[in-house]
Amino acid sequence: METGLAGKRAIVAGGASGIGRSIVAALETEGAAVAVIDMSPGDAGIVHVQVRLGEPETSERAVVQAAEALGGLDLFVYTAAVARHERALRISEPAWRETIESNVAGCVWTCRAAGNLLASAGGGSILVIGSTTLYTPAAGEAAYRASKAALKAFVEVLAIELAPSSVRANLLTPGAVETPLTSGMSADRRQLLVREIPLGRQAVPAELDATALLLLSDRLSPYTTGAEFVVDGGIRLRPMPPTVAEEGR
Repeated sequence: METGLAGKRAIVAGGASGIGRSIVAALETEGAAVAVIDMSPGDAGIVHVQVRLGEPETSERAVVQAAEALGGLDLFVYTAAVARHERALRISEPAWRETIESNVAGCVWTCRAAGNLLASAGGGSILVIGSTTLYTPAAGEAAYRASKAALKAFVEVLAIELAPSSVRANLLTPGAVETPLTSGMSADRRQLLVREIPLGRQAVPAELDATALLLLSDRLSPYTTGAEFVVDGGIRLRPMPPTVAEEGR
């Protein structure tokens, strides 16, 4: 089905790896011009702004710089995230700060810049990547889970405020995906996780691309805003396994 994304100008924050990189490739396949904002170096031949997101002025300037390089902006995707897992009663200030700065503050400031550009242009679409940690709490994930809960609340308000300017904002919530963010998981933990997924496996980033394109496309989702689309292999349907409860004790 034709997405109508050919010729669109898109920025993907966190687009140098994982889910973000896959969305970049999917947008390019659809004929969109894409710029990446990421703290890691980018691929040759693509507009890339290398910066650590979180600080207001730096984050907003990165969006403006990328949009200028593209000649304007039609689509904005926020995928940047870090995961510093520590127990709630022992959580350190660096772990909390780094998680909130990357996962929440970076999203807020870049969406503010992108939202203003899109509203001024008369329309567009914003997509934020969440996490099913919202529905599958586990010991040690307090900071990460709090950050993803904040994103859901933020996107809902963003959708309300941008609707009069014909700008849509939605949340794509993946489950367990094989990305650099999950590469440090132990084999035992991964085995336990997979047993709890009804489809019996983790996803690969490309399995989120179709949903991302659907939500970004004004042709395919013209009346969708403030929505959350969960793509998790069914893991949110499962009860918390006894081993996770035991970890909490």
